[in-house]
Amino acid sequence: MTSTDKNRVVIFDTTLRDGEQSPGATMTHDQKLEIAELLDEMGVDIIEAGFPIASPGDFEAVSEISRRAKSAVICGLARAQYGDIDRAWEAIKHAKRPRIHTFIGTSPFHRDMHSLDRDGMAARIHDTVSHARNLCDNVQWSPMDATRTEHDYLRRVVEIAIKAGATTINIPDTVGYTAPAESADLIRMLISEVPGAQDVIFATHCHNDLGMATANSLAAVDGGARQIECTINGLGERAGNTALEEVVMAMKVRKDIMPYITGIDTTKIMAASRLVAQVSGFAVQFNKAIVGKNAFLHESGIHQDGVLKNAETFEIMRPEDIGLNTSNIVMGKHSGRAALRAKLKELGFDLADNQLNDVFVRFKDLADRKKEVYDDDLVALMRDQPGDETLERIRVKFLRVICGTEAPQSADLTLEVDGKDHQTTATGDGPVDAVFNAVKALFPHDARLQLYQVHAVTEGTDAQATVSVRMEEDGRIATGQSSDTDTVVASAKAYVNALNRLLVRRTKSDPDADVKTVSYKDAG
Repeated sequence: MTSTDKNRVVIFDTTLRDGEQSPGATMTHDQKLEIAELLDEMGVDIIEAGFPIASPGDFEAVSEISRRAKSAVICGLARAQYGDIDRAWEAIKHAKRPRIHTFIGTSPFHRDMHSLDRDGMAARIHDTVSHARNLCDNVQWSPMDATRTEHDYLRRVVEIAIKAGATTINIPDTVGYTAPAESADLIRMLISEVPGAQDVIFATHCHNDLGMATANSLAAVDGGARQIECTINGLGERAGNTALEEVVMAMKVRKDIMPYITGIDTTKIMAASRLVAQVSGFAVQFNKAIVGKNAFLHESGIHQDGVLKNAETFEIMRPEDIGLNTSNIVMGKHSGRAALRAKLKELGFDLADNQLNDVFVRFKDLADRKKEVYDDDLVALMRDQPGDETLERIRVKFLRVICGTEAPQSADLTLEVDGKDHQTTATGDGPVDAVFNAVKALFPHDARLQLYQVHAVTEGTDAQATVSVRMEEDGRIATGQSSDTDTVVASAKAYVNALNRLLVRRTKSDPDADVKTVSYKDAG
């Protein structure tokens, strides 16, 4: 093995699996294909495309991504059950480079939950990993909640998985419990003490519950791991997963202490970040490392002066390193299709002709309402694209509100529901409340509003407002987002967008629930 091989870190992206398990982050079939295509283009080594047994939709998405992938290994997740493993193989078998990823919870908490003693779980690991290896020569095995598993038992089951044919051993910090020094020591211990460890790749999968996912992942690499599991924007359950952009750029910027390389084209990072934010409905926080809106902004006079004289004074990386356009050329109502296409391409959106035509119409409408259309306006416009028509049962057709100092405020609303128009007038405590009451009158539901948030996309009284809405119904969570120069219109569209996503979730099984309630006793 050359020194370059030893320093190569494999990037395993699980945005489409663990990322989508983030409450409210459901993605459509076409959106998953679009994300997978971009991940493949940017050099992600392994794409965990989904959990094939979770639902027919997940199976179809993983199967289609497998057929389309050009370079990346395509991975399907499976519990330690023969049925799961067979289903995963059916979904990925058409990929140029397929991988089965099977797992079981090994900590005392998980053994107790499934009424398996140490020996019973060890036998299941041997049998299911062997079954997976008989189907596919690239098998990854994970002891879920590894960082809370007794070390002697962890060594035992890792050895069993290696002997059964696993080629990658992933060590998950499933609940974000560990700390960097522990993360590194755990990997070192397994590599040095488990027979056969030198013949497999060790991976790390960290959650961010204590804000240490990136640090834990990089520490694990220092300890000998050569695969990092991560997601775009750190999307994922609870506090999220290790963010791909953070670990990749950390290794790129700090080669002096982390002499590792990846195959990632970092100039595509912003495009991937914007795409995932758009389709998931999860906006990137302004101060998010690498991809946040403020990541390259300097307000302090000392900082501004330093950056103008020498960017390296206060910037450790260049905006263009991650594909961030810095020209911020203003577009206007006289700008043509060619200029719009070029500007969108700079922002990471490469559109086909039919897509461009649709965006151009909406751009012209926005330009008529705004004096100047900035980069952030265009990004908001792209995020606010119409969704899959087959999934949009409800649409806002007409809205007029009456508000002011005289209560009650009222809203006249026309919704298209399943192809038919319905109209009503409703009142409320303010215009937004009136609009939401009108929507509920036309489409009765029991969903509870958990979050309503507004922020201006750009400055000025004609700025677009982006509204984010999160709703919950019987444990299902959906988010909606929309942008408009009229905040109330954006609110109506975001609320309806969240409702449409909630309707999709009603008909889709929850992969997270499947993982947590499975009984291993009945596994074949």
